[in-house]
Amino acid sequence: MKIRLFTVANMLTLLNAFCGCCAIAMAMSGYYMEASYFIFASLFADFLDGFAARAMNESGPLGKQLDSLADTISFGLFPAVIMYQLLGRAYQSHSGPDGAYFVLDQLSKMDIIMRAPAFLLVLFAILRLAKFNIDERQGEEFRGLATPAAAIFILGIMHAVVFLRFPALAFLGSLPLLFIVTIIISVLMIIDIPMFSFKFKRWGWKGNELRYLFILVSIALLILLRLEALAPIVALYIIISISRFIFTKTSTT
Repeated sequence: MKIRLFTVANMLTLLNAFCGCCAIAMAMSGYYMEASYFIFASLFADFLDGFAARAMNESGPLGKQLDSLADTISFGLFPAVIMYQLLGRAYQSHSGPDGAYFVLDQLSKMDIIMRAPAFLLVLFAILRLAKFNIDERQGEEFRGLATPAAAIFILGIMHAVVFLRFPALAFLGSLPLLFIVTIIISVLMIIDIPMFSFKFKRWGWKGNELRYLFILVSIALLILLRLEALAPIVALYIIISISRFIFTKTSTT
């Protein structure tokens, strides 16, 4: 069997991974806005590779595996690095003058160990992606929080804490809350609860009411809060999905 490595879809998937690596490098050096630009590029490439695979009939097991490997970097390791940095801010140890920069060789071993819970996000992203590859139920809806959504949530917290454009959101940088967020997001990635998808079978209002309303609310939040709205948007998505699951399960019993 001949395996084609350098298809358009696969190149887009590799672009996703490359931008994810650049985002991590930027974040580790304290260039958080630049890291955001690269992770948005990863999201765009991840969105396009599926379209390219279907349009050019390039779908196959290789593309599926490559997509998960790339997502592990961009939407698993990247949010973990961001959380690692945020935990460093919370500890207020070895930070630069504005509290935004962290240099690894200035940290003690204990500092690094105390920030290590951030890497739960990588471990659970790996579990989620491996499960996704073999779970045949995830054709229409995701089971558990998708890794891009988890990464967007952590990115939103980063913007709220680092840039402080809205001081009322500064509480998101508290140490206990960051630990709680890490655990909750990690568990949500593997929990067996359907999350509503944005796959439109048709563009009409009927049957898509929830999708359109969510998109409109998300746009309004982005206008009001800018990138600080990312975390509330994902939180709303999670709440709606869990509430919908509980309501559906209750109504059928």
